[in-house]
Amino acid sequence: MSSGPHTTTGPLPIGQFVKLVQSTVKQDPLFQHQALRGEVSQWKIHNGNIYFKLRDNDGQLDCVIWRNARLTVDPSIKEGTEAVVIGSLDLWPKRGNLQLVVQRIEPVRTLGALEEAKRALIESLKQEGALDRPRMALPGMPKHVAIVTGTESAALSDMKRLISNRWPGLRTTVIGVLVQGDRAVNELVRGLAVTRALSRTDVADRLGLPPVDAVIVGRGGGSVEDLWAFNLEPVARAILASPVPIISAVGHEQDVLVSDLVADARASTPSNAVEILIPDRHSVMMMLDEVDMRMGEAVMRRFGELRQRLMLLTTQLKHAPGKGVFRAKEQLTGLANRMNRSAEHSISMQQQRLARLEATLAASHPHRVLERGYTMVQNHDGDVLTTLASLQQGQTVNLQFADGRAAADVHTIEPKEEDK
Repeated sequence: MSSGPHTTTGPLPIGQFVKLVQSTVKQDPLFQHQALRGEVSQWKIHNGNIYFKLRDNDGQLDCVIWRNARLTVDPSIKEGTEAVVIGSLDLWPKRGNLQLVVQRIEPVRTLGALEEAKRALIESLKQEGALDRPRMALPGMPKHVAIVTGTESAALSDMKRLISNRWPGLRTTVIGVLVQGDRAVNELVRGLAVTRALSRTDVADRLGLPPVDAVIVGRGGGSVEDLWAFNLEPVARAILASPVPIISAVGHEQDVLVSDLVADARASTPSNAVEILIPDRHSVMMMLDEVDMRMGEAVMRRFGELRQRLMLLTTQLKHAPGKGVFRAKEQLTGLANRMNRSAEHSISMQQQRLARLEATLAASHPHRVLERGYTMVQNHDGDVLTTLASLQQGQTVNLQFADGRAAADVHTIEPKEEDK
């Protein structure tokens, strides 16, 4: 056996080695969610699964579409069809066979051109360093979150419900856009431009709001074509231009979108983006209580240690010979001074930390905004109403003031006139 640097201490069982290869393949992003092009051959269906090979002049690969994938396959695909597939590489340990688990397959005429354009864009962004740039960290406690998505979408409803549950009263601004179709790209770019403006302190001050410090852009799931706006360059450039962190939150698992690659964070769904970005208020309050308790315990423990040492020196002083009395007194005085300084410093540091946390928590509370003269409008379910579109004539709404609340009926609705 070779004694080279990669030699193991003994031969590995083949099953263990094959499983190691399988684990390596499945964890490497290079082999996951890849778009591949080739000719379909040996197409057959067995027990509801579809097995075939994808090949060209330089190689071939076994492919499978599992029946539980519920994938709709174009009936025109057959032996000899030039196709584009999106799939992830896997290895079957029992036979040692590599195969591509396919999540999407389309004839070249419908999907190939789009995938080639996407791959070219990714390569261009990679060359200019946009994919390797340092990512902005998400704020620990966001004060103002902007959401760019469909106005009446299920994704937005889920996000608003989660935000209300996790941090009631958190300031959010919804920028409604089209998320699919020919106009979706321009709409998404427009929405992200609004978030850039709202992140500026001067603009936010004029509106009486805290600046936007995080953005969620996304939508629920859909077909490859429905999601394609998130693969186009104008949207990618708009994300890269953001001065605050952006989460790409498109409800899909089968492919990696360009928006996922350029954003500061990726979420599997819009709801997952809320869970990543917004802390749970109850958990934060428990954390503050725990910090307060630990601060008290640390101070008492430090006092106990210093008190024991002081008692020890006092005992030594009583039994010390006359010539050592002066030195022991100096040590005792020095220790007492250090004990007082240490205790004062420890208490001061912990009080400052607790004060910062409490100030951050208090600043984010909706009552701080209400105290400045603003009013929060809610429906009977307690949802915050932020647009005219959410109101109806004759509807009863609750008006939340800093010193109480009142009920009111909506008589007229007057949309804002567009600037001429």
